[in-house]
Amino acid sequence: MTVYFIAQVQTDDPEGYMEYVKAGRPTLIEHGAWYVGRASAAGDAEVIEGDDPGRYIIIGFENRESVWKWYNSPEYQEAKKIRDPISKVNLFIVDEIPPGSGIPTRPLGDIQN
Repeated sequence: MTVYFIAQVQTDDPEGYMEYVKAGRPTLIEHGAWYVGRASAAGDAEVIEGDDPGRYIIIGFENRESVWKWYNSPEYQEAKKIRDPISKVNLFIVDEIPPGSGIPTRPLGDIQN
């Protein structure tokens, strides 16, 4: 089942964070992930309630196992070393809702197309 990896990121070092992005992006591609959405800097997200989240990234994966395989890969762990000292993050895995669950959905994985 498709899942979404959601990252909320706060950093005071945008240039350093971009170095992390450059190092981390290839690791996502290697693990078959795709970008779904992002607010790339403070002010990009349209806040309805609450505080501006800073950076918000939503990445699709085929399943939870794929997320953990990517996250624990040596290549990503190297990239993560760049991010850790310059940012605060909240990371989540959220399941896509399957059709027939009684709430509006689209076909599984359709958002990737």
